[in-house]
Amino acid sequence: MSGPAASAVTVSGAVALVAVLGALTALTVVAVVGVVGVRRRYLVVTVHGESMLPTYRPGERVLVRRARADSLRAGQVVVLSDLVPAGGAELRPRWIIKRVAALPGDPIPRDTVPALRTASGTRVPAGHLVVLGDNPDRSHDSRHSGYLTTDRLYGVVLRTFG
Repeated sequence: MSGPAASAVTVSGAVALVAVLGALTALTVVAVVGVVGVRRRYLVVTVHGESMLPTYRPGERVLVRRARADSLRAGQVVVLSDLVPAGGAELRPRWIIKRVAALPGDPIPRDTVPALRTASGTRVPAGHLVVLGDNPDRSHDSRHSGYLTTDRLYGVVLRTFG
């Protein structure tokens, strides 16, 4: 084929190719944005230690959804950042899993949290949480260190992956 008909076929083929490439580029951008959005909103954490036995066992993985402190309820299991020594004066972050026992504005649970028996006031202060491990004999939590600040909150545990 030659002449105007061949030119029309070549031009329409080029237009179709550009349209397909444009659609593929758009789909790629949407997929990348979606993956980045999911990764910012969700996190998979592996349980280490026995502080949450029998609810969560060492080696189990949990799906965590990012949450704000004002959306929490007492009894929810949350993931918070903790700083641990990495050597020398340097600290490295790690995740800890605990159950929310009291929220800002709740009565201070003095009877169950020895570290708060002498805390001032009658209510958990704004910007603070009381968190406990389900296995008190193996958990370092508010019973020992008092309040944890809400800026350490990552999110709420949604489910486990065996």
